[in-house]
Amino acid sequence: MADTINKEGKFSYLDIGEGTPIVILHGLMGGLSNFDGVTNFFPEKGYRILIPELPIYKMSILKTNVKSFSKYVSDFIDHIDLNDVLLLGNSLGGHIGLYSTKSFPDKIKALIITGSSGLYESAMGGSFPKRGDYNYIKKKAEDVFYDPATATKEIVDEVFASVNNRNKLIRTLAIAKSAIRHNMSKDLPHMNTPTCIIWGKNDSVTPPEVAEEFHELLPDSDLYWIDKCGHAPMMEHPDEFNRILYKWLGDRNF
Repeated sequence: MADTINKEGKFSYLDIGEGTPIVILHGLMGGLSNFDGVTNFFPEKGYRILIPELPIYKMSILKTNVKSFSKYVSDFIDHIDLNDVLLLGNSLGGHIGLYSTKSFPDKIKALIITGSSGLYESAMGGSFPKRGDYNYIKKKAEDVFYDPATATKEIVDEVFASVNNRNKLIRTLAIAKSAIRHNMSKDLPHMNTPTCIIWGKNDSVTPPEVAEEFHELLPDSDLYWIDKCGHAPMMEHPDEFNRILYKWLGDRNF
């Protein structure tokens, strides 16, 4: 995938397909490859997939927060000279998507969230990461998924490297605290952007009741469940995730 990354100024991003733009926001420990299923499916259906690399480990500590990343998303949308984009986010990416939609509603015509933080204080992992303990990190990575085998050695190694990098660990903790500060419960009832909520029924990071609360608070939302699925439905059940999202987009004329 590396050879398809566009690097322009402060932005590095994947850009595939032509048509209605879907801007995808990855999570704290997630990479662009987490959305391979979406990337392989939607360009053939008339959608343009854009996945910026969020500068989670590159911002100053003072700017390592949900608000700053939302401004980065707004700047990215301006950079690619688009408006009325569809915004899709998982975990922290969902939270950034929600905050972006609240802050820049004219740029976003629909929002899709899956396993999103923004309401639940333990959404960023519950306990602080333990440096140096590979087995602990492996267990935490496996807990993200319904099927522990989804947490491949490559995924575990990447998370382990991140929490053992002092710069990345400090920023991981900073963004976790920011996510708790930027609780969206009071904002959601005023956000009228159509929102598709796709949730794993077995999500232990952001449990099912979190999805139900999002659905209850957002004025124009639809909630869909995926069985035997944890915190990253687009990774564990990409075909089902794509089916749900493609139908929702069609039903909503997006």
